[in-house]
Amino acid sequence: MAPVLTPGVEFILERLAENRCKAYIAGGAVRDMVGKKTPSDVDIVTNASLDKIRQIFRGEHVRLVGKSFHICLVNGIEVASLRGRASEFPESDLGMRDLTINSMAWDPVTRSVIDPFSGQKDLEQRIIRFTRDGDGRILEDPLRMVRACRFVSQIKGRLAAETFDAIRRHGDLVNTRVATERIRSEILKAMAHDRPSLFFNALRETGLLKTIFPCLDRLADLDGGPFHGETVFEHCMIVGDSLSLRRPLLRLAGFLHDAGKFEAAEVIQGRLTFHGHEEHREKIIADLSRLKFSNQEIGYIDSIIRVHMRPLTQETTPKAVRRILALLEQHGVTYREFMRIRIADMGGNLAKRPYTLGDIRLRLNKLLTEMRRNGDAGFSIKDLEITGKEVMDLLNLSQGPEVGQVMNLLFERVLDDPGLNTRETLEELVLSLGPGEEPGGQGEADQAHCAEK
Repeated sequence: MAPVLTPGVEFILERLAENRCKAYIAGGAVRDMVGKKTPSDVDIVTNASLDKIRQIFRGEHVRLVGKSFHICLVNGIEVASLRGRASEFPESDLGMRDLTINSMAWDPVTRSVIDPFSGQKDLEQRIIRFTRDGDGRILEDPLRMVRACRFVSQIKGRLAAETFDAIRRHGDLVNTRVATERIRSEILKAMAHDRPSLFFNALRETGLLKTIFPCLDRLADLDGGPFHGETVFEHCMIVGDSLSLRRPLLRLAGFLHDAGKFEAAEVIQGRLTFHGHEEHREKIIADLSRLKFSNQEIGYIDSIIRVHMRPLTQETTPKAVRRILALLEQHGVTYREFMRIRIADMGGNLAKRPYTLGDIRLRLNKLLTEMRRNGDAGFSIKDLEITGKEVMDLLNLSQGPEVGQVMNLLFERVLDDPGLNTRETLEELVLSLGPGEEPGGQGEADQAHCAEK
């Protein structure tokens, strides 16, 4: 089997050959080819120097990239100059790559695979192994330890014993010699694999998880409680795996959604409970911040965790459904995202049966019925038919917290009875408020807070 080469790649290979330079397809494209997958991109390695590459492709769009060694981007395609001895090319270059499954090359002349480190065999046996000396590969770039764990997930494999031991020896280097942005990138790449749980489990077994995601690592031995048939860590792994790889942040939220149970764990009358665990998000946010996730990304994950416990059952009243929709609107979570995390959460509980199609349809109908009453959108305080300025004028108030309290009270009343949301009715409610009247409680949504968990 040969990789499918784009015209751009063929142009570069032909131009290098015309200039008597050796060139090969290398790395991930060959790994994917051997694994009978379509490569997402193609990288080229050549024995031409960087200056020679720039000379050969004068007139094309060429620029240098990379820190530890330079790579030329030629018309957007990576062309790397050899590393190691030129007399032993390409084996010398392949020997400096991270993993044996990534240390193969394809010769466009002989149309054969060059595999000096048995990468094909490791790929067939689903073994992740550092190329040559594991200690040396790690010391060159400690991120390779995290990458090794990610490739466990990518090929659904396992770490070779010597690779596992090397990571255990050098795990502390992730703290001191790896930019956190690079770790973040590996985490998001793992979210695109079929089973990212294999990545997190490999991190945990090698000891890297307590450095990267301590809020998750501490869940490993935390019992799930009397209503679960799995540990909290196992539950998070099942939930994350079951969410779509096309929604990486939602999926990551699934892996982290119950991390607050560590703080919330409490034994009441001999029973382990985690009441209010979705409010314990400080450690989760701290880990995401340290890993340089953006404020927008952190806010999204935080919002999913905040709302994931809202119950929605056959008994949920229209009023409680409206409160759920208002909460989703407040936190910028769509009803589809809410349903996805709820379905995954229930499916991750091994002591209960997952939702049936009928269960899902019933819950969706409840949400959609209330949404149609408000023009297919969630209801928020900005949808009131009265403004804060009008409340100030009616009550002769200055801008301050009292105005917000009145608006919240009106919002609660309209949630209970949407028919009250007219300008005239809301004005009458404002004028009828007694001194110091405060907004009501959270209603039925909180009363059944843990009903399905």
